[in-house]
Amino acid sequence: MTEHSTGADNSSAAASAGQPDIESLSYEEAREQLVGVVSKLEAGGTSLEDSLALWERGEALAKRCEEWLEGARKRLAAARKDS
Repeated sequence: MTEHSTGADNSSAAASAGQPDIESLSYEEAREQLVGVVSKLEAGGTSLEDSLALWERGEALAKRCEEWLEGARKRLAAARKDS
């Protein structure tokens, strides 16, 4: 790994330090954190590295929300099919 990529990895870890693993978040928790990330990015004032780490976390949170929604869609489709 290059020195530059190591720094980016540290920023990503710092951005998520003290927060539960994204995979363990409920839809509501992931959505709330995503709203917070978007607010921080829109407010500006963060370094490029911190902004990139926030962006990456936001992408992961958005993916988690989509996973929850897709699971709900599948469950609804299965329930409709069974009734």
